[in-house]
Amino acid sequence: MLFAVINTDRPGQLDLRMATRPDHLAYLEGIAPQLMQGGAILDAEGKPCGSVIILEAETLEAAAAIVAGDPYAKAGLFESSVIRPFRQAFKDGARV
Repeated sequence: MLFAVINTDRPGQLDLRMATRPDHLAYLEGIAPQLMQGGAILDAEGKPCGSVIILEAETLEAAAAIVAGDPYAKAGLFESSVIRPFRQAFKDGARV
């Protein structure tokens, strides 16, 4: 099952995000087979202020465990994380 994850950073935490980024990326590389899409949400100045991830997991609880294991989450970067089941309608410009 696919899940959409929307993480919002705590305000003023860009330095924490950047310091933790290498560990975050290494974590994502370790779960790459479960990642369908992922990337940073940008603020009006083009600076990262959160993230969106589409991931595959067996259950909502499994998806939440993946999010909780992220070094960003462990560092306390996120003000909020929303995880919702996701039904894909289009991929690579084509309806699925």
